[in-house]
Amino acid sequence: MLGRKRPEPKIESSDEAFSPQAVRAGAALRLTVSFMLVVIIAFLAVEGWRTWRDYRAAFASARDSVTNLARATAQHAEDTIRQVDVVTAALAERVEGDGLQNLDVPRIHKLLVQQAAIMPQLHGLFIYGPDGQWLVTDKENIPEPANNADRDYFQYHRTHEDRSVRIGTVIKSRSTNDLIIPVSRRLNNPDGSFAGVLLGTVKVSYFVDYYGDFKIDDKGALVLATRSGTILVRRPFVASVIGKSLVNSVIFRNYLPTSNQGVAEARAVVDDTERLYGYRALTTYPLVVEAGLSRESIIAPWRRDLLKTGLVLIFLIAVLVGFGLIVLSQLRYRMTMEKQIRSAHQAMRDMALTDSLTGLGNRRRLDIALADELRLARRQGSSLALIMLDVDYFKRFNDRYGHAAGDDCLRAIAAAIGQTIKRPADLAVRYGGEEFTVLLPNTDSAGAAKVAQQILKAVRALNIEHGDHPLGLVTVSAGVTTSQPSGEDVTPAMLIKAADAFLYLAKNTGRNRWCSAGSTPE
Repeated sequence: MLGRKRPEPKIESSDEAFSPQAVRAGAALRLTVSFMLVVIIAFLAVEGWRTWRDYRAAFASARDSVTNLARATAQHAEDTIRQVDVVTAALAERVEGDGLQNLDVPRIHKLLVQQAAIMPQLHGLFIYGPDGQWLVTDKENIPEPANNADRDYFQYHRTHEDRSVRIGTVIKSRSTNDLIIPVSRRLNNPDGSFAGVLLGTVKVSYFVDYYGDFKIDDKGALVLATRSGTILVRRPFVASVIGKSLVNSVIFRNYLPTSNQGVAEARAVVDDTERLYGYRALTTYPLVVEAGLSRESIIAPWRRDLLKTGLVLIFLIAVLVGFGLIVLSQLRYRMTMEKQIRSAHQAMRDMALTDSLTGLGNRRRLDIALADELRLARRQGSSLALIMLDVDYFKRFNDRYGHAAGDDCLRAIAAAIGQTIKRPADLAVRYGGEEFTVLLPNTDSAGAAKVAQQILKAVRALNIEHGDHPLGLVTVSAGVTTSQPSGEDVTPAMLIKAADAFLYLAKNTGRNRWCSAGSTPE
C-alpha cells in the first residue's frame, strides 16, 4: 500500500512462552531434572568405583592366598622328600661300607623299622640286590617271589650312574597295594659297579591328609607333580587322575619355563575348572606344587555384595526418582496454576483494554499504544498516522431507529474498519460513543489518506439505511493527521487533538469525507 511500510515484527509482552514466570518455571524444571541426573550418576559412579575396587581386592586377596598355599605345600613337599633323602643317603653309605655280600639283615631290618617309625610319611624302606631281589625291608614278611627288577626306578639306576636321589611316579605297593611315591638311589660296589637299589616309599595318603587340612573351596585344587608334569598327588583326590600329565597346561607350557614361582589364572586340564593358581617349583628336587582357588569362589562373595549393593542402589534411585517426580509434579502444577493466573490476568487486561460492544480496543488501549508507538517512531525516525472517525448524524439514527439498532450499526462499522486495516501493528479502537480511532505506525500522509478513503468506502458499502441522512444511508467522516516525531515536541494529546480538529473540519464541510493538513476535504 502506498506510503505504508511493513513494520518490524514485535513480540507481545503477554507471550506466555517467553514470560519471566515461564522462563523461571522452565529453569526450575531443568534444574530439578539435572540435579536428579547428577545425583543418580554420582551414586552409580561411586558404587561402580567401589565395586571395581572390591573386585580387585578380592583377586588381590586370592593371589595372596594361593601364593601362601603354594609356599606351604612346597615347603612341606621339600621337607618330606628331604627326610627320606637324608635317611636313604645314610643307609646307602652304611650298606656300601659293609658290602651287600656282608649285609647283616636282622640288624639292618631293625634299623629300617626304627627309621620308618619316626617318619610318618614313609610307607616303607627297601634294599634290593643287583638282580632286583628284595634283600631287606622294614616289613615283617617279604612276599614270594619278591623281585622288583621290573620297576622303572630299578631299571633307571641299573643303567645310570647318577648317585643322587630319584623321585619316581606313583605306583601301587606290591606288599600293601597302597599308592606310593618311590624315592630311590643307586647302590654301588667298591669298584663302582651296580650293586642294587635303596628305596624309600612315601605314602600318597600322607599328602592327601595334609592337603585336606587346608580350608579351600570345594572347587579348589592342590597338586604335587614332577617337573616333567606327571601328577603325584591331587586334592580333591581321584585315583584315576594320579599319573596324568600336566605338560600341556598353561602353567607348565607358558609360565614355568620363565619363572619358578608365580600366580596364573588358567583353566585346569583335568576338570576344566577356571582357577587362580599359585605355583612353585622346588629348587632342591624336581617337583612342582600348584595351589588353585576357583574363580567362582573368588567372585561369589563379591557378586553377592554386588547384588546387595545393587538392590540398595536401586531402592535409593527409586526413592530419589519418586521424590523427583513428586517435585516435578508440584512444579508442573505450579506452572499450570501460574499459567492459568497469567491467562486470567491477560483476559482481565484484554477486557480492560477492549470495547465490549464492538470488540475493538478502547480508549485506554489507544493511550497505551499511542505512547509506545511514539517512542518507537522517535527511535526509528519513522512516520506515525492517526485517523479520527465519527458516524454522521448518529444521534438522529438512534432517535429514529432506537439504541439497539444504533448498537448494531456501531458493530457493523467496527467490523468494516477492522477488515480495512491489514497490518498486525495497525490498531482500531472505539474512542467513545460513535467515534473511532485508527493508529497507523510506519505510515506517511499519503498512506493514511488511502486508509481513510478505504474506511469511508467500506462503511458506505454496508448500505445501512439512515432516513435522516441526506444520502439515506450511514456514512462516517474522518480527520487524518501524520507526524514524524524527532523529539519530545510531539505528544499523544497533540496527535489526538490534531486528528480531532481535522475531523470537525470534515464534518463542517459536508460530512462523508476525510480531511488532513494540506489537503482538500474529500
